[in-house]
Amino acid sequence: ERLAERLNLTPATISFHLKKLEDAKAVTSYKEQYYTMYSIRQEIFMTKIIDIIREESDEADEQKAREEAYRKKVLSAFFEYGRLKAIPAQRKKELICLEEISKSFEIGKEYPETELHVIPGITAACSGAAVLGAPLNHDFCVISLSDLLTPWEKIEKRLIAAAEGDFVIAIYNPSSHKRKDYLKRACEILLSHMEETRACGYVENIGREGTRAVTCTLKELKDAQVNMFTTVFVGNSASELWDGKLITKRGYQVERATDFCRDNGGQKTVGASL
Repeated sequence: ERLAERLNLTPATISFHLKKLEDAKAVTSYKEQYYTMYSIRQEIFMTKIIDIIREESDEADEQKAREEAYRKKVLSAFFEYGRLKAIPAQRKKELICLEEISKSFEIGKEYPETELHVIPGITAACSGAAVLGAPLNHDFCVISLSDLLTPWEKIEKRLIAAAEGDFVIAIYNPSSHKRKDYLKRACEILLSHMEETRACGYVENIGREGTRAVTCTLKELKDAQVNMFTTVFVGNSASELWDGKLITKRGYQVERATDFCRDNGGQKTVGASL
C-alpha cells in the first residue's frame, strides 16, 4: 500500500507487477499478518548485462538447431558431389551457398587466375511474360517491392510514375515472410490511378517445377496470395485478357489494315511483333 501511494497506482496494480517480479525470482515474499512483504534479491541486480546476454536459453539452442537444419537442406538442394549445381534466387539461400564455397579457399593464399565461362540468362520479366502470354509487347518497366535497399516511399513514387506513364509493369519480390502485404499496398496505389478491371497476371516458379500462371484483374490481384518466387505483371490501358493469356496490344498496321490483337470483323487476331 505504501508503494502504491508513492507511485500513485492502485494496490492491485502493484501486487500484479510484484508477482511478476517474484516469478522472475527478482524479489522474494513472506506473509506478515494481513500483509505480503517483498524483498529485493540484491544479487540478481548485481549481475552485469553482458553476462545476461551471454546466457544461452533452451530457445536459443532450438533456434540454432533450426538454422542448421535449414542450412543443410539448402546445401543438399543446390550442391551435388561437392559442386554448386545452381545459384539460388533467394538472397538468404545464396549467402548460405557462398559461405560454403568460401570454405574451399585459404585466407592469405594467392590463387592463379582462371578462365570463366559466362552462361547468358534471361530475366524473370521476359521468361514470365512468355509463360503468361505477351504482356511486354509495348513499353514496360520493372519495379521491385523489396525495401531492403530501396525505401518504400521511393517505391511508391515509382509505382505512381509507371501508372501515370501507362507502362506495363513487371513487379519483382511481391511478397515475403516479413512483407506479406506489400503487393496489396502496391495494388492500392495503382488502383488510385487505374481502373479495377485492368488486365493483370502473375507467374510462380518460372522455369522450375510447378510453374503456374494466373490471369486476373487489378482488383483480384490485390488479394492474391503470392511469394518470393512470383513475378507479377500489370498491363497498360491497351492490355487485355484473351483466352487465358495476358496480351498487350501494339497497334501496328499489317496487311488488310488489321492491327495486332485488335478486332478484325468480329474476330480477334493475335500476332507477334517483329
